[in-house]
Amino acid sequence: MKRFGIFLSIVICITAASAQNALPPAAQKAMNAIDAEKIRATVKYLSDDALQGRGTGQKGGDMAADWIAAQFKSYGLAPAGDHGTYFQKIDFFGVTTDPKQTKFSFVPKSGPEMALKFADDYVANDQTHSQKSEIDAPLVYVGYGINAPEYNWDDYKGVDVKGKMLLMLVNEPPSDDPNFFKGRALTYYGRWTYKYEEAARRGAVGVVLIHKTDMASYGWEVVRNSWGGESSLLKDDTDPKLKSAGWIQLEVARKLATAAGMDLDKMLHDATMRSFKPVELPIRVKETIVSTVRSFTSRNVLAQVKGSDPKFAQQAILYTAHYDHLGIHPDEPGDNIYNGAADNATGCGILLELARVFVATPGKPKRTVIFGAVTAEEQGLLGSKYLGQHPPVPARNISLGLNYDDIQPIGEPEQLVVSGAERTTVYPLVEKVAKDFSMSIQPDDHPEAGHYYRSDHFSLARVGVPAFSVNEGALFKGHDLAWGEEKERDYVAHRYHQPSDQYRPDMDFTADAKLAKFGLVLGWEVANEPTLAGWQQGDEFEKARKVGQ
Repeated sequence: MKRFGIFLSIVICITAASAQNALPPAAQKAMNAIDAEKIRATVKYLSDDALQGRGTGQKGGDMAADWIAAQFKSYGLAPAGDHGTYFQKIDFFGVTTDPKQTKFSFVPKSGPEMALKFADDYVANDQTHSQKSEIDAPLVYVGYGINAPEYNWDDYKGVDVKGKMLLMLVNEPPSDDPNFFKGRALTYYGRWTYKYEEAARRGAVGVVLIHKTDMASYGWEVVRNSWGGESSLLKDDTDPKLKSAGWIQLEVARKLATAAGMDLDKMLHDATMRSFKPVELPIRVKETIVSTVRSFTSRNVLAQVKGSDPKFAQQAILYTAHYDHLGIHPDEPGDNIYNGAADNATGCGILLELARVFVATPGKPKRTVIFGAVTAEEQGLLGSKYLGQHPPVPARNISLGLNYDDIQPIGEPEQLVVSGAERTTVYPLVEKVAKDFSMSIQPDDHPEAGHYYRSDHFSLARVGVPAFSVNEGALFKGHDLAWGEEKERDYVAHRYHQPSDQYRPDMDFTADAKLAKFGLVLGWEVANEPTLAGWQQGDEFEKARKVGQ
């Protein structure tokens, strides 16, 4: 395998020849030094059982942060965290729903009570971080739970939902019109995070999302596993919160609709109409949600390579990857360590390898290069949210954010996925560098999944930083497109957010090395551009960029 890996590295160097010819010698040297086997070593270490799934605020997560900081220091990077350290300390509440003491029932005006079983039928957590919350509230169906004036869409229609429990759908109204919720591409309105936020702003006591696999883009086991352990909340977050933020299985929703004298399929259809109005169902929700609550700290790990030009060194480009995963679920039988090899030890491997070669190269780009291994991504992008609100340099001075998350180590990609890059002013350069690496840019083949809003670059975009994730497409050298698509389906079905996302010796890190090289070239060129990058005119993040300037 070592000789095979060396051969593939040579192939990548050859295919990147045109990219090298366009680069200064220092950048060429840094790019050629990227080593797929060093990325492998990082993935193998971070996904070992000894790191216990790298849970946020858990021993394994702290071990990972300490180890990453030690690597930054050993490479010779300068710290970019608090008070001259490599760490950015973040205070959290940790909330774990007690499945034995938590009770949830739908109570129809007539007919038997529907008592639900935690994890099998529903999941929920208390965003108010109370140890015990009691809910006895009417249930109101609000369709998709979206208020989007720019699309002339309002599911609330002025109805007062204060103190009520809201039943709603994940995702957003289906459309092929790019001017209506961006067509097939999911906007932030379709994300569950938005739905909870909007409901809380309106004074609702809780939200029940109906899970439907094709609408959520993942199965119930992903919901169950993601919500079955401890949830983290930022201590300094003063936004309104829900007493109960949860999901129910589709078949539970179907029984609920029947108990209310309604048809779920018709309810789903009605929600797609602009004329939809909220419906108060003849059902109350009775819930006692009991939680174990603790205070803890977790840390982003930040390092930097200072820019070579005194004029531009106060500006930066930023590389990010989250190091956390789902930790250990102690109440689960069998293998209950969520190792997170692909998600996201791979991104950390790329981040560390980029840091190593940037600092080791004698010449440096004009702008400072910052590397951020962030925490609590699996808890709702919380580490990157904090980083966006407390960046090492002002957000207005960050020209570009490149994020790496869940890079499948399965060979050499011939397609590149950079969803959201087309919304920035650097897209022509992205196209050029992709071509230099013999990669076509693949449009998001599942835009309805809303991937742009599901990883840490989104937190940076929200404060105006032009940011996107770098990932591989489905076409790999030596295989047809169907092979790559099947690999992706298999991963989502059998490993994503499951204990089986483990390191295997047969993993091929050619993809990770190639995407690291792509990111190095792109980042280096942006770092040397005469002006800062921005968003395309009219983009939803353009306003935040202008506000920060």
